Amino acid sequence: MAFRFIHTADIHLDSPLRSLAMRNPDLAELVGDASRQAFVAIVDLCLAERVDALVIAGDLYDGDQTSMKTARFLASQMTRLHQAGIRVFKIRGNHDAMSRISKQLLFPDTVTIFGGRPQSVLQTAGGLEVMFHGLSFANPKAPESLLAKYTAAREGAVNVGIMHTSLAGSPGHDVYAPCNVADLHGHGFDYWALGHIHVRKVHPGASTVVMPGMPQGRDINEAGEKSVTLVTIRDDRSIEIEERLTSVAQFERVSVDLTGTVEWSEAVGRVRSAFEVLRPSVRSRHVVARLAVTGSSPLSWAIIRDRDLLLAEAEQAAEQAGDTWVEKLELDLSPPRTETLEGIADPIFELAESMRTDASSEAFRAEARAFVQKTIADLPPDARDFAGKDDAALELFLDSVLASGADLVTARLKAGGAQ
Repeated sequence: MAFRFIHTADIHLDSPLRSLAMRNPDLAELVGDASRQAFVAIVDLCLAERVDALVIAGDLYDGDQTSMKTARFLASQMTRLHQAGIRVFKIRGNHDAMSRISKQLLFPDTVTIFGGRPQSVLQTAGGLEVMFHGLSFANPKAPESLLAKYTAAREGAVNVGIMHTSLAGSPGHDVYAPCNVADLHGHGFDYWALGHIHVRKVHPGASTVVMPGMPQGRDINEAGEKSVTLVTIRDDRSIEIEERLTSVAQFERVSVDLTGTVEWSEAVGRVRSAFEVLRPSVRSRHVVARLAVTGSSPLSWAIIRDRDLLLAEAEQAAEQAGDTWVEKLELDLSPPRTETLEGIADPIFELAESMRTDASSEAFRAEARAFVQKTIADLPPDARDFAGKDDAALELFLDSVLASGADLVTARLKAGGAQ
């Protein structure tokens, strides 16, 4: 009889979405609750599959959380697993180490939370002995590899290691307990349940090494389906893995090319068609789309000027497609080349070029930088990331704002002025 468990990580329960809340509070509420709904889906899957255990490889929480609503929610879900006789094996990741409630909650005795020293727990089920090896960190920083601290494999048992690690590094993820995949394969464990990197990846080799990704994305940089891994250990000790969908709200990028469009209705039609194609291809209940409108069209000036109207049209099209939201509208439009050539002697184009020249000067840029920095200082801490989190991001923000500002003024003049 097989031994089965669900492997997940990086749930980031009740992760705050401040920037999204500023743009669309209803959407922020949907996505903000999605991490809970995804966790409920994980527990539901455990019950439906009658697994023996749930393995959480770090970052169940999202930093310095103090909400007792989160605590009560989590306690109720752990009780559901306890009542079904399903064990829980959890390590603390870097975000868990910052969470207050992670150290205060009391769970049923079927929940094992590994501490800061190596620990191994034996579970027998289905005629198999499975040894779970885990190690947590009390601090959010772990610059050195943890692998050497894990105990050796127990002879005669199926050995499962649980580790929160950045492996050899991944874009967008801080270095945390780095290690080499080859060293994991060489340690002697049968399965490595990893966490920390938010993209699913299976590393084939002597053992089964799985980074499950996160069960629910939080922004457009975490686009696509999100899932957990169902692991089956058979009587012959062979291991089978299956990916199971858990995401409630799925982020997707949608691109619409308006090249050649001359009528507003045609542009709206292309946007509508894009959502009609997207919706059936997404298995998650909700779609959260970032819409990019591109191409060369005589409508470019009108759309740049009236982007709020196009956004409203896109939101209506998304709603009609069913459980679909527009997270953001991005424009990368230009007039036809003939119009541009004809505009060489056009005073509006001359003005636009003059504005771009002024905007590219260091004096103007320094003034714009100072204005943005003052605005950031005047905002509450939760809203200060709109221009990025470091100097490089601020410079990219200025590039975008200065370029789009000249385009917007040109668009208003070319399309008939402000209305």
